[in-house]
Amino acid sequence: MAQILKVQNVTRSFGADALLKKDITIAVDDVTFSISDDRPTITAIAGESGSGKTTLALLMMGHLSPTSGEVSYRGKNLARMSREEKNTLRREVQPIYQDPYAAYNPFYRVDHVLHMAIKHFNLAKSKTDTDQMIEEALQLVGLRANETLGRYPHQLSGGQRQRLMVARAMLCRPKLIMADEPVSMVDASLRATILSSLRKLNQDFGISIVYITHDLTTAYQISENIIIMYAGVIVEAGSVQQVIRSPKHPYTQLLISSIPQPSKHTAWGGGETEEAQAATRKSAGCPFAPRCPKVMDQCWTRKPPLYKVDEERVVNCFLYQTSPTLASPDVAQVFRKN
Repeated sequence: MAQILKVQNVTRSFGADALLKKDITIAVDDVTFSISDDRPTITAIAGESGSGKTTLALLMMGHLSPTSGEVSYRGKNLARMSREEKNTLRREVQPIYQDPYAAYNPFYRVDHVLHMAIKHFNLAKSKTDTDQMIEEALQLVGLRANETLGRYPHQLSGGQRQRLMVARAMLCRPKLIMADEPVSMVDASLRATILSSLRKLNQDFGISIVYITHDLTTAYQISENIIIMYAGVIVEAGSVQQVIRSPKHPYTQLLISSIPQPSKHTAWGGGETEEAQAATRKSAGCPFAPRCPKVMDQCWTRKPPLYKVDEERVVNCFLYQTSPTLASPDVAQVFRKN
């Protein structure tokens, strides 16, 4: 199976003394997965704030270097790429960030981000080609050129600015889009429009998407496969239908139970006991042990492997130690193939 991008046993630490492991934070801990080049997919990476989602995305785009392990694009290690290869990576792997305002220079009109993308990657041969590309990209995300171009960022709504970022990514005809919380700072009424634009890029243009979010409802809506992270570790992964509908890992169960139910008879909240919230004991094994309602003695001292609990799911938990372990650490083995 051809792979467009692969993360192999990647760990990323932050702190003053990573070698001696003193006063450091492990943001991503021994993560392995890949994005297939055989068929465009949408894979969600979900978890709470601080779970390592954004750090993992920055590693995949080459904006951060791993402390250990390897990130490769089309079989080439990002750390050993030539300048030309890195330029190709920048064009073919496009980001869409969480804050649609921070991506703009307030002193430039919004046209600037579109023209700079075309100029930097030499995407058009003439002004006519440039104008046509920009208009087509804007139409794709539901924007009108005469209502968008020529304005400054503060003159557009958050939804317009974010859709403009989707249009900018589309100009580059990427192979992969890293969408980091792309709808968390826009109105609920615009989320469906932006998610629909991303789905259109996937289905009509064959672009794979990594959708990073803390919102399991939008992850369920847009993605085929999902990776659940906690404290830098992949705790559950597989088909989004199976993981969301029938979560196996105690952390995933906690996330699902925290989603408010549309019932006037059901109170919001719950799902986590006061004892779990107050837990302060450190774990040398499973990072979720201090909060886990099903914790066992071995969880404190040993890191669980990935157990394949069914055809389209793996779980990082000793509760399933009677199941076979994954043949290799790449969780993409159980991702849906059709």
